[in-house]
Amino acid sequence: MTGEIVVLITAPGEDEAARIATELVEAGLAGCVNILKNVRSIYRWQGKVEDDSEVLMVAKTRRELFAPLAKRIRALHSYSVPEIIALPVLDGSPEYLGWLREVTSGV
Repeated sequence: MTGEIVVLITAPGEDEAARIATELVEAGLAGCVNILKNVRSIYRWQGKVEDDSEVLMVAKTRRELFAPLAKRIRALHSYSVPEIIALPVLDGSPEYLGWLREVTSGV
């Protein structure tokens, strides 16, 4: 297992996702954030089953940056309980992982 993680974050729309992604990359909390449009989310919220269109962000970062990254997301996000889920990177190309460590090392 590496020290890098992938963080999944949903948002209500592309504009909010782009604003959050830009802030994370500019702050060095993520090396890259992909934005995937047209995600259909079915979930339980406040006792009801909801069916909404959302945007999914996939942020690549280092495990030790998860706490400040999550804090920044919560400060920027419009949801009261945003999805912020980290998954370990088991392996990856040495060149990409090296680049990721380099661009997130200034934090």
